Amino acid sequence: MAMGIADHWIKWIKEKPDEQWSPGEIWYELTNKRSDEKTISYAECHDQALVGDKTIIFRLIDKDMYYSMEKGSENMLVDRGIALHKLIRLSTLATAGNGYLNFMGNEFGHPEWIDFPREGNGWSFDHARRLWSIADNELLRYGCLREFDKAMIGLAKRYGILSARPELIRADEEKKILIFKRKNLIFAMNFNPVDSFADYGFQASPGKYVKVLDSDDERFDGFSRLAADSEHFTIGGVLSVYLPSRCALALEYEE
Repeated sequence: MAMGIADHWIKWIKEKPDEQWSPGEIWYELTNKRSDEKTISYAECHDQALVGDKTIIFRLIDKDMYYSMEKGSENMLVDRGIALHKLIRLSTLATAGNGYLNFMGNEFGHPEWIDFPREGNGWSFDHARRLWSIADNELLRYGCLREFDKAMIGLAKRYGILSARPELIRADEEKKILIFKRKNLIFAMNFNPVDSFADYGFQASPGKYVKVLDSDDERFDGFSRLAADSEHFTIGGVLSVYLPSRCALALEYEE
């Protein structure tokens, strides 16, 4: 179990605003393992869902989860939390060693903790639960996070990405961009909270690249800043893409 990954996500969230996150440090911590060592990666674990601790989504959004999780609500803190929640999970899965782990409810950003009956809470069952219904409620944003979780896990399975090692292409500290390759997919992640980059270029194998996952897609509660079926072609060994702020893309390579 790659326990250090979950610890570092919490450390970054607690100690630094995301505009100070280092793509190079993120890459190092997500991939720091011996090549012959089989590991399971996870962004957070069950301990963080228990009373007394906080899940990633709750650390990112806090009390606003109780007031601004309706679709169409305008809340910059919630928008930030949802965008980073997707970036954190996809980067963890896409760099995972041999498997990826999730704790029930975390995939759609469950807003409450778990507290099992004990003397300290009067043997209450009130929080010994997961509210699956909120992810099914079409008026709320939780279902969009669940759809993203399904999409990214489906992508990993479909392309068998865990059967090959991830290869770093670029960790751009100034622009806060992390790009890496795995199998025939390129993952491009813009952690920048403000700046979007048009025609962001990086080295890639010659050919055509097709977008197969976009965290900014409307169905994942994004802002739909990218065309639905965009294709990109290398020019002189350089691939250029539009990278909106707080957005992650997966591009499939086609010769």
